[in-house]
Amino acid sequence: MRAVRALARASRVLERSSADLHLAHYRVLAAIASGDERASRVAQRLALGRPAISAAVDTLTKRGLLIRGDVDGDHRATALSLTPQGEQVLAETETQMVTRVADLAARTPDPDRLLQALGWLGEAIDEAVAERKAGR
Repeated sequence: MRAVRALARASRVLERSSADLHLAHYRVLAAIASGDERASRVAQRLALGRPAISAAVDTLTKRGLLIRGDVDGDHRATALSLTPQGEQVLAETETQMVTRVADLAARTPDPDRLLQALGWLGEAIDEAVAERKAGR
């Protein structure tokens, strides 16, 4: 239970580390920057419904952080890419988040191991998402 509560609190710490970007919008930009250019893939990766991803994409596009485009060979799909401003906001947000996480990790008995374990958690999430996707 302590781990669950700590993760919930950590998400709030991350969200507060950036005045420019909400955590949900950060997740969308980060997914696109990682190579998920189709809105449907971003929604799938982040376990969001189409209305939620559409609303996030609309907001990020209006802010000038994303550009919508066509996908070659698929007129129904939308390709998403970060604008230079989107790349800058993402980089600044990640720098602020890394600083906050490093500060918190430094307050633990084994900062390096904590950061390694968080990386493992991310890999486990990716694996679980892939398994769920394969089971569909």
